[in-house]
This record gives sequence, C-alpha cells and structure tokens, in this order.
Amino acid sequence: MADNDDIPFNRDFPLKPGVAEEARPGVRRVLCDNPSPFTFTGTVSYIVGEGKVAIIDPGPDDEAHAAALLDAVRGETVTHILVTHTHRDHSPNTARIKAATGATVYAEGPHRASRPRFESEKHNPESGADRDFKPDVRVSDGEMIEGSGWKLQAVATPGHTANHLAFAWPDRKFNFVGDHVMGWSTSIVAPPDGAMSDYMASLDRLAARPETVYLPGHGDVIHDAPDFVARFIAHRRGREASILHRLGKGETDIPALVRAIYIGLDPRLAGAAALSTLAHLEDLTARGLVATDGVPSISGRYRLPP
Repeated sequence: MADNDDIPFNRDFPLKPGVAEEARPGVRRVLCDNPSPFTFTGTVSYIVGEGKVAIIDPGPDDEAHAAALLDAVRGETVTHILVTHTHRDHSPNTARIKAATGATVYAEGPHRASRPRFESEKHNPESGADRDFKPDVRVSDGEMIEGSGWKLQAVATPGHTANHLAFAWPDRKFNFVGDHVMGWSTSIVAPPDGAMSDYMASLDRLAARPETVYLPGHGDVIHDAPDFVARFIAHRRGREASILHRLGKGETDIPALVRAIYIGLDPRLAGAAALSTLAHLEDLTARGLVATDGVPSISGRYRLPP
C-alpha cells in the first residue's frame, strides 16, 4: 500500500510480461500481465535451476502466462512447483503447469483463515483467496526441498495469509519471499485471512536469517534485505503509534482512523487500508493497548483502555 516515504521503495521495474529474464545466477523470472493497484506491474513467477527446474508461484488463472513459463523451460524438465501462498494472483495457474509437466506441487497447505470468520466476512471480496488449491506435498517450516543443483528451505511466514511460506536458498543467500516483503509497497494484512501479530513475528523471523537478497512476488529484487526488513518493522510500529495517537484524542471508528493515517491514499485501496487498520487493532486489542466492545470488527468503535 504505497502511502509512505519511510521505506526506500523501488517502483522502477521495466520487465515486460512474458519475457524470461535472469534475475540472479540460477534464477529466471517471468512477469504475468496482471497489473493492478494490488499487484503493481503483475505477479512474478520464478524458475529455479537449469535442466531440471522448479517453478515458484505460477501466477493467476492466465493461459498466456502459463504458455510463457512453459516456453521459458522448453527442453527442460519441471520437477517441482512451489507456491508461497493461496491468493488468486499466485496459485491458480498451478493446475495448468502441473497438467503440462507432471511436476509435484509443494506448499504449506490449502487456504485457511488466521482466525474464525464472522458472518459478515463469509464472502469477503478483498481476500482474493484461491480456495481450490491443494498441494501434493504439504511443507512445514524448516523442511528442505531439493532438486538438481538447488536446495531450498521452507520458511513459515504467516501474516499476509495464514499459509504463507518463503523459500530460502541458503547457499546463495537468496530468499523467495512471496508477498511478505515487497520492494514496491508495504504488504496488505487483511483479516480474517491475515493477522498482524503473525505478520510482525514473521518479519522478525526473516530479519534473523542470513539471506541478503529477496526475490519478491511483485516488483524487482530487494538488496540489503536485513536493512529493508528493519525498515518494514519500524514502519509498522509507526503505524501502531499513529493509531494510538489518534485514539488518544477520543473514541473513533476505522474510517476515521484510515483518514487520519493514510494521507493521500489511492481511493481504490481504501478497503484494503481499512482491513490493514483492523489487523493492527486486533493485535493492539489482544495486547491490551486498545479497547472495543466485543471482538474487534470492521464496524467497531475503538478507544484507549481506562
């Protein structure tokens, strides 16, 4: 959600859709033509290795993108398909790639919410969840996935979704971080699918790892990754402070908080900003720093505790 100037975002990403390009030694990338306020220039799929390869995040239900990925690996064998998370811009094309290659699909699991859904959230259009996805192999934090000339470690990074994984390549100091950290914008954390407490803990987990280069699901390669993650953490803590500052002036609701916090927000992102604010309020309420009547909800009113 590109509304802040405290993180050195890079919004210069000239990669053209459908063109395979080497992102790093042993890693190619192909951009899907699905630009939007949420996806930037589109979803980036990665090809890991040579000869016998893995594809990370085949992208949305897009026949042209599947064709571009298969063309990029012509003459090679796709042995693995890895999926970071089950949003509709990352996982639906898995079925096409699997049908064409017979590759085994690895992911944390099917889509699920971070907490029970309220009745009003049963059909939440903001979530963009791919509820049809099921991996062949369910992967847990720390597990190694090995192919020809590459070895990736699954890193549990819930927060953006409950089932979000990053895939680290420790030998190369790379990490395929999906949507947990992006170079062009902050990530959306939208309850009930996402949870701010999980998201912050996952940022801390990434910050403690040795990888220095991130390959995200949208936008260009992120260099100096530990410093970048530290800025993300500071930004989120600043957002908390802004919420608490506004509540110090009296009880209010989420629309008023969004207006106070997200200055100059693209109107198309107002719904997502409200959900990210709810995610912060859920976390702050659980920590006893904010009070509300009943459970935190998008329509609730919030205040500082007495």
